[in-house]
Parts: sequence; structure tokens; C-alpha cells
Amino acid sequence: MSESESALPLCKRLSYAVGHFLNDLCASMWFTYLLVFYHSVLGFQNSYAGVLLLVGQVADGVCTPLIGYESDRTDGCGTYGKRKTWHLIGTVSVLLSFPFIFNQCIGCDMSTPQWASLVYFIPFIVIFQFGWAATQISHLSLIPELVSSEHAKVELTAYRYAFTVVANITVYAVAWILFHFQSGEDPSITDNLGPIDIPVFRNLSLIVLAIGALFSLLFHLGTRETKAEQSDDEDYGSSEGERQPLLSRNSPSTHMQWQHWLREPSFYQVAVLYMCTRLIVNLSQTYISMYLINTLLLPKKYIATIPLVMYVSGFVSSFIMKPFSKLIGKCMTYFMGLVLILVFSYWVLLDTQMGNGVYGAAVLLGAGSATILVMSLAMTADLIADQTQSGAFVYGAMSFTDKVANGLGVIIIQGLHPCHTQACCPACVWYYHYVMVIVTGGVAVIAALCLCSILIWPIKIIRRLAVMNGLMSSDGEDSENSSDSGVIN
Repeated sequence: MSESESALPLCKRLSYAVGHFLNDLCASMWFTYLLVFYHSVLGFQNSYAGVLLLVGQVADGVCTPLIGYESDRTDGCGTYGKRKTWHLIGTVSVLLSFPFIFNQCIGCDMSTPQWASLVYFIPFIVIFQFGWAATQISHLSLIPELVSSEHAKVELTAYRYAFTVVANITVYAVAWILFHFQSGEDPSITDNLGPIDIPVFRNLSLIVLAIGALFSLLFHLGTRETKAEQSDDEDYGSSEGERQPLLSRNSPSTHMQWQHWLREPSFYQVAVLYMCTRLIVNLSQTYISMYLINTLLLPKKYIATIPLVMYVSGFVSSFIMKPFSKLIGKCMTYFMGLVLILVFSYWVLLDTQMGNGVYGAAVLLGAGSATILVMSLAMTADLIADQTQSGAFVYGAMSFTDKVANGLGVIIIQGLHPCHTQACCPACVWYYHYVMVIVTGGVAVIAALCLCSILIWPIKIIRRLAVMNGLMSSDGEDSENSSDSGVIN
């Protein structure tokens, strides 16, 4: 099948891409504003704010592989596809739980013990993370089912990330507008965050939920899930040449279940690379607000404008990834993203008083983060290849490593925090400075080492090679051909 034949029409690509918009809106608020809201607005201790984020990440990490397994195993609701069924379940869970997370607990006041508020928020966070995981895994699992071409997968992932960037831009633009109107209505409001900002974050969460619900509806109306048992798959082999019957998706001998993936070295290579990618993207997004208001001592409106600049640069870079990946390959495109992030880290390390230069640094971080995230997702789709029946488990396992690593990273950073009060002490000025350097540059070095391992030992499915070798030996054909056809990237 040629690349043009395997590509989806533009309207179908767009309808698929908006299916993760609600998740992206909520994730933007979760990673960028959760610590700021609970510590600087509600007045939680650093450790309590870190515990809430850790609970969410662990809940997401536990739910993700389980949902992936169930999504592969179940048939869906009636004639509705299994991926879209889980997507709908997740969307409803997010809509019902998220409004309670960015608001003061019902019946609480300044005298309410923090542990009581902590207990109140945990159930809503767990439900939200379950819904978020269900939506994410089902949406990602549709990529290898909708398209088969390698570059079509990269393009679809880029479209998906472009809307991720649009979602983040939307959150930060609305946040800036809300902060702007707040200062316009009452000039006496200071540039420091506090309990007076609770309505701002509450209104922001309600606005993004309304927008996200609309785009989720467009996804369900415009995306048609193709089931593996349809006749189109039965004819797949005739269009791919003489070797295709040996790789037939309908052949039970070539189907990989979840336990088979655990014996694949390439599975762990991609998992570590994806984990490092998410650590860079999520932790930098989580602590950029703390860095801006506590280290650079900028007004609170900058926690909206600087992330906005980051994601505008990411949005622009998402459109040039496909030609670059076709020209130099996904691994080298990923490396280019790492170079941008390392330059950002070095800039932050040397320039302790950035001033307006923080906008230039934000452009580097935004473009680099967008590049490595899209390429890591494309490598995951390549790893799955035609094994779409267990694709949700693979995405679930990748996300599990990401969520647990991010949760542990946050709780370690919060636990080592030198200040134990709501106000930032002089020690935390330098603390967030070095946090930004380590979570970008330090993790980027680990990601580069993992990328080197993929360049040395390319991604391939060993079990599929073994099956092909056995089949070809029984037919008296040369097994070298099977080895070549098993290389994914």
C-alpha cells in the first residue's frame, strides 16, 4: 500500500486529532498549576502539594496498563468500537471529577486542617486520573489501527500534538485573560498569588471543561474505528507482496499478547526513552511557574505568558517534523530536539537574571519538548507496527513508566525543598533554579544515552522474527529475508 493510499483524509485526521483535546486541556492545568494552586493559593505545605500530585500520577500509572489490557481484550459497547467505548468512559469521568480539583473543598475554610482537605481531594484526583488514562490509551491505540504507513503515523501523531499545543495555548491564554480582568476590576490586588485567586482557577477549570467537551463530541462524531476482524484486513496480504501471508494480522501465530512484549528488548528501549521524554516535558511544565515567580521574581501574569510562548513555539515546530523525520530519520530528529533542550538548560544555568531573555529560553524549551514528544510517540507506534490487537497494552506500559517516574520526581523535589512555609524563603530562589537545570539538561543526557542504544541496536520484534524464521524454514526459504523485514526503525 502506497503512502498516499494509506493516509487519512484531512477531515478524518482533524477529527481524530481533537479526540485528546479535553485531556490536553486538563493536563495543562494539572502539570502547570497544581503545585502553584495548592501551595501558593490554598496554602498547602510543599509536601502535601507533592503528595496530591504523586497520588494522581500513581493512580494514572496503575490504571493505564490495566485499561490498556482491558481495552485490547474487550469488544466495546454494542456496535461502538472498543477504543471509542473506553474513550467515552474516560471523557465522562474527567468531566465529572475535574471541577472539584481546582476549587476549595466544599465546607472548608481557613481553619480546616490540611490533612482533612487532603482526604477530600484524593478521591476526585483518582477518578480524574482513571478517566484521563482511559481517554489517552484508547486515543493512542487508534493510531496504528487508522493508518499503516510509517510516515502517516508520524503525521497523525504530529496532528495530535499540534492540538495538544493548541490546548495548552488555550489554557494559558484564558488564564492570562482572567488574571488581566482580575487586576482591572480591583487595582489593589497584588502580583503575588494567594486565596484571592481561587475564583480565577475555578473559572479556568470550568471554561476548559466546556471547550474540551465540545471537541470530544466532534471526535466521536467524526472518527470511525476500524475493527481488526473486518474483511479489509483479510485482503491486506495481497497488496503487500508475497511475504505478507507470513505476517498476516489474522494469523494466530504472529499475534503478540501482553506477556510477549515483556520479553522484547526493544520494548524496554522505547519505554525508557518515552519515560525520559515525559520527565523533561512534564517536570519542566510543572516547575516553570515556580521558577518564574520564586527564582526570577516575576509577576503572576508570567505563569500564563511564558508557558504560552513555549507552546506557540511547539505548535510551529510540530508542522516541520514530518519532512525532517523523512529526511534525517526519527532518531536524528529526536536528537535535534534534545539539543534545543540542552541549550535551554545551559542558558538557565548561566543566566541567573534573565529579564526579557526568558522569552527566548521559552522558545527553545517549547520547540525541543514538542520535537522529542512527537518522535517518541512515533517510535512507539513503529514498535507496535501491525500488532494493533495488543497496542493499548504497549501504550499503557509506556505511560505507566512515565506516570510513576513523574510522581516520584515531584515528591523527591518537594521533599528536598528547603522552605516549609507558604512564602518562599531565600533558599528556594536557588532551589528552583537548579531544579529547572536538572529536569531538562540532566534528564536530556539520559535520554541521549538511550537514543544511542536505539541507534546501535535498532528496534525490532524478536518474537516475530522467530515465527517468520520457523515458517520460512518449513517452506525451504532463506531466513535472512525475515530478519530484514523485522526491523522497525
